[in-house]
Amino acid sequence: MNTPFGIANLWLEGDFITRFVALALLTCSIITWVILLTRFWDLRNLRKLKPQVDQFWRATSYEQGLHAFTHQPGNPYYHIAKSAAGASTHHQSQSTNHRELLQTLNYSEWMARSLKNSVDSIAAGLQKGLTFLGSTGAVAPFIGLFGTVWGIYHALISISSSGSAHIDQVAGPIGEALIMTALGLAVAIPAVLGFNAINRANKLLVADLNRFGNDLLAYFVTGARVESGE
Repeated sequence: MNTPFGIANLWLEGDFITRFVALALLTCSIITWVILLTRFWDLRNLRKLKPQVDQFWRATSYEQGLHAFTHQPGNPYYHIAKSAAGASTHHQSQSTNHRELLQTLNYSEWMARSLKNSVDSIAAGLQKGLTFLGSTGAVAPFIGLFGTVWGIYHALISISSSGSAHIDQVAGPIGEALIMTALGLAVAIPAVLGFNAINRANKLLVADLNRFGNDLLAYFVTGARVESGE
């Protein structure tokens, strides 16, 4: 029976195109799962950092608040708070004798723009890998379908050459070719589901970063954080 060894037979009996398609799908599958596992792990760690925002606002000074953030190299809240402090210091330290573009903006506008740039930079980093997942989810089924069509074509050529078309001779080669479609879907489905899940998690995280940035803007401009009303 060919069924238990369908994939093996497909590889052994396939030509260069068939093997290339199979390797392409396998490569896409491996990269997809690496991206999914890595990004889900990163998002899990980032969610654990959210309680530190409350510790930051409970600090008695801004510097003490910065020290409340752990894992500082990869902590987006720390980077936003640190860049906000740097932007404030830079604006206030400029002398009127040294005109710069920033001096055409008032302090509130300068801080708003600086905070927005910080959040946008972090949001751009969160998109890492999503392009590949989206592309894989869209293209993988068609790659698998191409492999199926190519395999069926060669199966029919072989049957035509042998002059025999019994069901037991047709079912094996065509069934093995159809495996390509299943492989394409097996690669595409996790990519699409993972893309949607990560994209939604990114949107929630960016929304939280924007709220933190707005609170920082209110703090630097008015000296107090905007109350959430909760």
